Amino acid sequence: MGENASGAARPIYPVGGRTAWHFGPPVTDPGISLCTTSLTKTIDYPARDMTITVEAGIRCDELARLLEGEGQRLPIDVPQAHRATLGGVAAANASGSRRFGLGTMRDYLIGVTAVDASGRLFKAGGRVVKNVAGYDLCKMLVGSLGTLAVMTQLTLKLRPLPETSVILWMSFDHLATIDEVLGRLVTSAARPVALDVLESRAATAIAGEAGLDLPCQRPILCVGLEGSSRETAWQIETLKAEVAPSRPHQIETVADVAATKLWFALAEFQVPSDDPLTFKANLLPSRTIGLIQNAERAGCAVQAHAGSGIVIGQFPDSITTASAAAELLAKLRAEARKCRGNVAVVHCDDGWKSDLLLCGEPEPAWPLMHKLKRELDPQNLLNPHLRFA
Repeated sequence: MGENASGAARPIYPVGGRTAWHFGPPVTDPGISLCTTSLTKTIDYPARDMTITVEAGIRCDELARLLEGEGQRLPIDVPQAHRATLGGVAAANASGSRRFGLGTMRDYLIGVTAVDASGRLFKAGGRVVKNVAGYDLCKMLVGSLGTLAVMTQLTLKLRPLPETSVILWMSFDHLATIDEVLGRLVTSAARPVALDVLESRAATAIAGEAGLDLPCQRPILCVGLEGSSRETAWQIETLKAEVAPSRPHQIETVADVAATKLWFALAEFQVPSDDPLTFKANLLPSRTIGLIQNAERAGCAVQAHAGSGIVIGQFPDSITTASAAAELLAKLRAEARKCRGNVAVVHCDDGWKSDLLLCGEPEPAWPLMHKLKRELDPQNLLNPHLRFA
């Protein structure tokens, strides 16, 4: 990288499991593909400290198996875990349903070793969980999409594996009723780790992926619970009592192996398929249902991490042109902007990308992000195609 920066200055494209390669504008400038998948060593694993230092190219399912041997985990719902590398997950800040109760990569990355575009190696953070010295470069690199530096090693804090994991699959007659339930659950005595809302198309796809016979004809609220058997049993009964006034149509308790399958399916829904376009919206949690209703009326299959204000949707097959996609995106984005949110395009046909606002409307933080990019990568070598409008 140093020779490239002082010489040909070709673009550098960090590559891991290629699970986020579809994001952003298509790559048009030939350059150097920098693959990290050979970086798989475990550097240090003091299990009693509940921390681990590993190289960034380890696949997430391999890391999960390693941690499971010590009864521990990194509680991030990673789609395509058999392909996704740990560094890629951090760079994309990937997460899923359990982000509501368990957090995201920013909450678990406590140390990092990385290389900048000029080939300089630098470190930030360390193995101590309460490390507050200097700038928090760890959090800066999480979600940077490989545009600031290439992560080579990560130090993570871990959590113990839960004794039990349960999902309550609740069907209701209307999304508005689920909105009322979510408002009630804000003050719940239980402590859910996930609050997902699914319209019927998404519910059908997710139940099918999990291979479970679950009711999918109505809007679904998925409430995830984890802990000891005694804790989850108490929380199940508490939640059922709390939602009873809203008269759920049906409540299914999904546990043990079935719960593992359902967690997997919930995470995999966000993986782009053959649908015309996949979008991701962020907005205030209290306004999530309104966006779901608009997307549902347009024929989208929608999953929402309602407790976190994240909505993931797949456009219907009836959207066949870039102009039609842009029109629907504009309607959804207008709803999100009412409450300080935005809508980004996760995946679509490369031929559509020039006609769409891939990252949504301009945000107040974008000028600061541009400045940071210029400071750390003044030659714009790392993933130069990934830029904000």
